[in-house]
Amino acid sequence: MTELLCPAGSRESLIAAVQCGADAVYMGFGAFNARRNAKNFTDEEYAEAVRYCHERGVKVFLTLNTLLTDRELGEAANVLRRASAMGVDAVLVQDWGVLTLSQAVVPDLPIHASTQMSLHTLGGANYAAQLGMERVVLSRELSKGEIAEICRQCPAEIETFIHGALCMCYSGQCTMSALIGQRSGNRGACAQPCRLPYGVNTPCRGDHPLSLKDANLAAYAVEMEEMGVDCLKLEGRMKRPEYVAVITYIYRKLLDERRGPTAEESAALEQAFSRSGFTQGYYLGKKGPQMFGTRPENAPEPKELFAWARSLYEKEDRRTVNITMAATLRADTAAALTVSDGEHTVTVTGAVPEAARNRALTAEEVAQRLKKTGGTAYRCDEVTVTLDEGLMLSAGVLNGLRREALEQLSAVRTAPPARRECPTPELPPLTDAPYTGAPALTVSIARPQQLTAELVAENPEIIYIPLELLNKVDLTPYVGKTKFCAVLPRIFRTKDEAYFREVLQKTEGLDAVAVGNLGHLPVVAGLGLEIRGDFGMNVFNSRTLSFMKDHGFAAATVSFELRHQQVRDLRKYIPCEAIVYGRLPLMVTENCPTGNAGNCRGDKRLCEGENYLSDRTGAKFPLMGQYGCRSEIENSLPMFLADKDEWKGCGLRWARLRFTTESPEACVALLREYRKEKPAFHGEFTRGLFYRGVE
Repeated sequence: MTELLCPAGSRESLIAAVQCGADAVYMGFGAFNARRNAKNFTDEEYAEAVRYCHERGVKVFLTLNTLLTDRELGEAANVLRRASAMGVDAVLVQDWGVLTLSQAVVPDLPIHASTQMSLHTLGGANYAAQLGMERVVLSRELSKGEIAEICRQCPAEIETFIHGALCMCYSGQCTMSALIGQRSGNRGACAQPCRLPYGVNTPCRGDHPLSLKDANLAAYAVEMEEMGVDCLKLEGRMKRPEYVAVITYIYRKLLDERRGPTAEESAALEQAFSRSGFTQGYYLGKKGPQMFGTRPENAPEPKELFAWARSLYEKEDRRTVNITMAATLRADTAAALTVSDGEHTVTVTGAVPEAARNRALTAEEVAQRLKKTGGTAYRCDEVTVTLDEGLMLSAGVLNGLRREALEQLSAVRTAPPARRECPTPELPPLTDAPYTGAPALTVSIARPQQLTAELVAENPEIIYIPLELLNKVDLTPYVGKTKFCAVLPRIFRTKDEAYFREVLQKTEGLDAVAVGNLGHLPVVAGLGLEIRGDFGMNVFNSRTLSFMKDHGFAAATVSFELRHQQVRDLRKYIPCEAIVYGRLPLMVTENCPTGNAGNCRGDKRLCEGENYLSDRTGAKFPLMGQYGCRSEIENSLPMFLADKDEWKGCGLRWARLRFTTESPEACVALLREYRKEKPAFHGEFTRGLFYRGVE
């Protein structure tokens, strides 16, 4: 049976989800979860919430799905121990360092791969399963056919989002909020700049080309269950509890009654929250401008609907567990009551029944008194009574037996499982002495004309070339003069894997391949190419570098959300690289803003022009076409660090100049500038997050 997983951003939302039919809830506590601005829970509140859920047969998943620094991992280990001791059923993680930390300190706590891991292929899902993750939360952008294929062939459980907000960028790959306002979506502090107005190849006039409508797949809930999806996830930890109640109640009915929504239910979902209606575009494989919408800031509250929603969870305990009771009342023997929920059984005893002075107690009276479970999490429809004739026992004694039995049953149902807790393992020793020299310069190109003899003559140690450009450039004249590294697209599909291997195998002159997604590892296995971790791997801490070393990486590009001090202090188990020049990528999108604005229909010529996104300040963000008719939004200004010394003292083996919109001549000039004693940049630039870092 497919699990219905619901958001719990507050105590009231938790109650709303449970009372309206959730099979499981996902909750954060502390600072380490992808909704840091939700109310979340203190330790005491969290423990009580876990008991409340488990008493009613609802699972609890801890969200620990953000990128963490070395300094934060110690507290994360404590959070994991406390959550495991409380009895949470699983933990969601994004960070590879947090994954290995969890497996070390609470080895019996199940781990789920968060959607922030950007897993969207069968290879990636299977690799996550091999790493010990019991469930994979797929990217929201997949079609039903792609989901079904992964469900059929992946040994891990598969979870998909079925209702709620859609991010414009693939989860785990967005740095727009971080680079614009230092609020990192990868750290749970997203400011949602995608909801602001922008223009595409025009000044900003109030359009919202990055604001996707919410998903509503209510009509396909049963279909998704039949295709093998193990868990359907409702989004909304930042939303109010009435919203949680409405969507949970409706999706519960759809799954239980195995049907699509009525017109009335569809209207209720839209009233609860929508952005100009809903979309099913990704699931149906129909991208385009029709998927976008907005919501007015002063949108009126649906008072009647929300009043009804509150009635579902405020007045009484609707979520009850069915139990059976067996009472035994015999002369000269303590009264006994056994209660069972089908899995757990408890027995309590009380006073010895007395001989009746007037009217003897009947079995029917005993049953009726014991069935009065109002105000508890239990419902009793079946009571078996064994009663000797001529006995009496007061109502108070029977009520006491019932209370004690139910309390003991609750204690058993909510008892945390026996799990191991282990000390936080020390980081392994470094096998090589730290690199103390100045980093060698590397470059990456985005357009074939940027690869020139003049660029190669400047002796960059590595030139990174997107895999999709390999059939448009000739590397043979430059073999032996520099190393070439193919860059795999961060976003791809299972059907692309064979093509990627074919291109890598037949391209002469390749020395290495840069991977930015866990799903790339099965693609490049056994090809004999050096495996370099690209920025899409989100390297944020030393444990992640240790993980990468264990999985065959020869090098890693560290996250550009780190400050230079944090980069410096990483224990570099494999040689590290950082981007020190260029327009940093803000988003990689399944929906292409250029195509949506120009009715592209796959015409690549639109991607080859100078396309841009403009904001309300007049800033222009270049739009770069990506593999598979996707788009990458670049920062409005390039990052320039050549005139600073800190990047040279961070222990980096390489420093990369990331060329995107630059002319071939500018690429050469910039590489030369980074080698000058007194470099300069002519024009506006930014320092990125190298000195500021992120929340």
